Amino acid sequence: MADNRRWWALVVIALAQLMVVLDMTIVNIALPSAQSALHMSDGNRQWVITAYTLAFGGLLLLGGRVADLAGRRNTFMIGLLGFAAASALGGAAVNSGTLFAARALQGVFAALLAPSALSLLATTFTDPRDRGKAFGIFGAIVGAGAAIGLLAGGFLTQYLDWRWCLYVNVPIALAAFLGALTLLAPGERHPDARLDVPGALLGSAGMLSLVYGFSEAESRGWHDALVLSLLTAGVVLLAGFGFWQTRARVALLPMSVVKDRQRIGAFLTTLLVTIGMFGVFLFLTYYMQGVLGYSPVKTGVAYLPVTVGMVTGSTQIAARLLNRVPPRLLLVPGLLLAAGALAIIAQIGVEPAYASHVLPGMLMLGLGMGTAMMTSVSLATGGVAPRDSGAASATFNTAQQVGGSIGTALLNTIAASATTRYVEAHAGRAAGSGRRLVQAEATVHGFNVATWWAMGALLLAALIAGLVVNVDRAPALQARPAPTPEAVESHS
Repeated sequence: MADNRRWWALVVIALAQLMVVLDMTIVNIALPSAQSALHMSDGNRQWVITAYTLAFGGLLLLGGRVADLAGRRNTFMIGLLGFAAASALGGAAVNSGTLFAARALQGVFAALLAPSALSLLATTFTDPRDRGKAFGIFGAIVGAGAAIGLLAGGFLTQYLDWRWCLYVNVPIALAAFLGALTLLAPGERHPDARLDVPGALLGSAGMLSLVYGFSEAESRGWHDALVLSLLTAGVVLLAGFGFWQTRARVALLPMSVVKDRQRIGAFLTTLLVTIGMFGVFLFLTYYMQGVLGYSPVKTGVAYLPVTVGMVTGSTQIAARLLNRVPPRLLLVPGLLLAAGALAIIAQIGVEPAYASHVLPGMLMLGLGMGTAMMTSVSLATGGVAPRDSGAASATFNTAQQVGGSIGTALLNTIAASATTRYVEAHAGRAAGSGRRLVQAEATVHGFNVATWWAMGALLLAALIAGLVVNVDRAPALQARPAPTPEAVESHS
């Protein structure tokens, strides 16, 4: 592919990935308005988020394998059209059931789109220097997508209507579709390969059960019978999936993808990072709107330092150094910097603390996360056979999605428990005019306790990165030749 076409192809791939990532957060800002317009109960409103995460997280492994079998560009384009149609349906929803169904359909097509995008990136850029730049841009988008979603959601909700948080996907998806049709190579298809149906059923059911269990834990509590049953079933099904993959003739998730030490380090690091990141974004949103009284737009603008930091970390630090220094020398300092940022944010109080704590914390968090996430993307997709790139990409996206689900449920539960304990401990001050102040203090205290736990997740990620990732160069920057027919036959 000509050099200019490759970089325009990167724009198309990045645009699609941005749409998928920001859709996880853009709806959060619009949720109160949507709930009021469609008369949703407090108990049912969570399905606007859960329906998307369930379908997305549960079907990612299957979507990645479909991309390998049917062709990455074909799967990418189908995902774009389906995502656009589902977004239009959600924007036009006249009742909550239609909105829930549309969000689930968005998740289904995102499960096709996300692994296709990442595997297209890995197979489009083979030159080490260009690949470093491409992964830097992609890593910045992966890391900054959540913050960009909050910013876009604030503007669209405040100045247009909550429905535009869904409608906005339609022109983006159609533009990316036309770009893919024009710029992306058709890609290889494997007509003789077969889909691992038992593996697809076990893997998808296991992921659905696990993600659903973590989502329900936020509202029901960790000791609820349904939550425990779902989590147990998820673990059992995924164990069965892993057992079957070692015996399947054509595995849904080839063992070569998960046996590589560097890739395992990248997957575990990504899982732990997203556990911390998703919860912190949620808490900061509530802090700025609920405690400081920021409008949706002001809240979105307040997140810009995170985006600036992530873009800088990905494109100016990681992309420039990844081919020169061992990846762990980027991962560990980046994660430690992000952990330090959370230590600063965890000390906020009810008084305005944006300039003193939140702003420097966001800049540090973005810089550290941008450096670490770009390196993780490169490790996760590097050194894998082209025919398995979709499976590797899907596993990386699954680690992100499961980490986000765990982080939201776990950290919210920790925050709620800490808030309750604070109110009980200060019951004497909560009478009369002091009630509102105590409640605000309790809320911020809960956020702070959960943020300390999020910092612990990042420290654990740094430890794993330092111990597990031990290569001198990221394999994503070293082109691997296509497998020989003999190797393919042996793999099958």
